[in-house]
Amino acid sequence: MHIRTAQTSDAAALLAIYQPSIENSTTSFEYILPTLAEFETRISQTLENYPYLVMVEDDQILGYAYAHPYAERAAYQWSTEISVYIAKAAQGQGIGRQLYQKIEAILEKQNVVNVCACVTGQNQNSIAFHEHMGYEIVGQFKHIGFKEGQWLDTFWLQKELNCPDVPAPFIPFSKL
Repeated sequence: MHIRTAQTSDAAALLAIYQPSIENSTTSFEYILPTLAEFETRISQTLENYPYLVMVEDDQILGYAYAHPYAERAAYQWSTEISVYIAKAAQGQGIGRQLYQKIEAILEKQNVVNVCACVTGQNQNSIAFHEHMGYEIVGQFKHIGFKEGQWLDTFWLQKELNCPDVPAPFIPFSKL
């Protein structure tokens, strides 16, 4: 297994991994699977400023993780949100941990200070994973989303990578 930067040509494989999170669970708050073109655009736009990584084994993508802005305002530039999705058959093999370790190392090089994750309250496995990776629950939004006939909570988890008195400028991923 190895980790590499995602490419737009990976979009179909990534959509196949993401699809069950939309259609069969409350993991994603999207209702409709994005088109291939929409997903290709998401990948290329993300890669301008943030890492988008895939775990590959024998030319098969087993999972992916990416970072994106936490919020739009300039003061938030040192904070990112992170997401990870692992193919069902590959879960429990440490792939999420490896992807997070790699992406966090890249984010540190970009001078990112805080990494946040938004997790559906029903996804206790993801909450436990994030806590194991050093993330701390810092907030809960109650009944913030409605999917599969029910109101859902989200939990915000945060990990501080470093916290200098004055942060160095954010470096876009494409400039590393």
